[in-house]
Amino acid sequence: MLLNLHVKNLALIEESEVTFGSGLNILSGETGAGKSIIIGSVNLALGGKVSRSMLRENAEFALVELIFSIENKAQAEVLRALDIFPENGEIIMSRKIYASGRSVSRINSETVSASVMRKVASLLIDIHGQHEHESLLAKRNHMKYLDDFAKRVLAERKKLLAEVYDEYTVCRKKLEEASLDAKQQARELSFLQYEIDEIDQADLKPGEDEALEADFKKMSHGRKITEAIAECQELCSEGNENAADLIGRSVRALHMVAQFDASMEALSGQLEEVENLFSDFNRELSGYASELNFSEEAFQQIEDRLNQINHLKAKYGKTIERILEARQEKEEKLDQLQHYEEYRQQLQENLSQAEAKLNQLCQEVTEIRKSYAKDLTAQTTAALQDLNFLDVRFEMEFSRLDHFTANGWDETRFMISTNPGEPLKPLDAVASGGELSRIMLALKTVLAEHDEIETLIFDEIDSGISGRTAQMVAEKIKMTGKNHQIICITHLPQIAAMADVHFIIEKSSTDDMTITDIHKVAEEESLAELARLLGSDALTEAALSNAKEMKEQANGFKEAR
Repeated sequence: MLLNLHVKNLALIEESEVTFGSGLNILSGETGAGKSIIIGSVNLALGGKVSRSMLRENAEFALVELIFSIENKAQAEVLRALDIFPENGEIIMSRKIYASGRSVSRINSETVSASVMRKVASLLIDIHGQHEHESLLAKRNHMKYLDDFAKRVLAERKKLLAEVYDEYTVCRKKLEEASLDAKQQARELSFLQYEIDEIDQADLKPGEDEALEADFKKMSHGRKITEAIAECQELCSEGNENAADLIGRSVRALHMVAQFDASMEALSGQLEEVENLFSDFNRELSGYASELNFSEEAFQQIEDRLNQINHLKAKYGKTIERILEARQEKEEKLDQLQHYEEYRQQLQENLSQAEAKLNQLCQEVTEIRKSYAKDLTAQTTAALQDLNFLDVRFEMEFSRLDHFTANGWDETRFMISTNPGEPLKPLDAVASGGELSRIMLALKTVLAEHDEIETLIFDEIDSGISGRTAQMVAEKIKMTGKNHQIICITHLPQIAAMADVHFIIEKSSTDDMTITDIHKVAEEESLAELARLLGSDALTEAALSNAKEMKEQANGFKEAR
């Protein structure tokens, strides 16, 4: 359940905090007050697209924070699989957007990707935005609703189906590519053999290039190295007043007086250690210098070898290891071409096996879908009857594609008849805007019961609805709120009257700024808002009486259920 929403510096909201309740939470307000901003902020926090234009003018950042309570054990298990662990039964999801356009998403103070935010959000909340019901007109979405409904049984089969489909497409592609005539085979054989020989002749050793590059670097700067060593030797151990002589004199000077003072004895010992270290350094430097030999011939050999290796890298891979892997791949391909017919036969067998598995899985997935489609359409039909579709038939039509897909071979679409004697027709041929809203509401409520999603957000689900239908929609939303948390933005007084918790969104302006605010209202203010929604311009006794009567009717419905 969504416990709390905190928004700062987003659009017209300076800073606002909302504590939601269980059951039906209603958000209402004048047109243009900023109701869409509230839903937009929730979408934003849950991984939606972001732009710097969302920030309030002159703000350095915007912040949206959501607090959810996690009481469902199944939800908690899935969250743990995503490495999300509720703290004290809660998770905090936040998104901070900076003026630069950069954003940071966090769950329980740990930074996560937007994709993780969306995955977590899909477990906790279902948001029906404005005009989303129009997605019902696209039949490609119909199967998604069905698959969501059947996912407990279908998910593993669909996963396996996608894996086998990938296997099938790989086999088919290999077979299509293996269609060479005799001349093409000969050319390919010759070229592969040339490439293998080229790599073999190079006699590459792993790590060889790194060692050669180190030697090349050293030899290409040989003069600088030689000059530096000579200068160092002259200063440290050669010539007049070199460092070794000066340190030796210093040691002797301290040694002569060390017997008179314990502190001097310690300093004398330290300087002797320095002398020994310096002596060791001079010996190692002298040894390095004596072994230093910059041969022009050796340098040329190293350069030529590096050029050879880099040429092979450009053709076969960026590392020696990758070149040797490429050689192995080419040898395998050469062997395939040398036994071409056997290779094609094996590919055909692999394709046939993959196709057989794919056929079987597609058939299984289809059977599952058809079985669950009956339940989905039956439950949706019952929900539609609750929404004033009195004589409605709602079914799902199946057809078969002439090819495989990662999702099977099914093509589905919802069919509906809203009047007695009328044949079933596609939704886009029958449903009006208001009818689509009700159909979507019916689907959402059915899916929510099946998915155990605790929080549903409806942003103006009441579009195109009025009269008795509006009352039935209000009753349906209220009934759904018995087992779920519903957050509903509405213009309908029938729905607002059913509120367990009522919030009003208001916009206020001063000379230099406009602010949107949201606050919870008590009974008296809720009645005034109902009166406004009922169309009353003035808060008269008659208007309040009508609002009170509607509220009493709503309370009566709640008590009866």
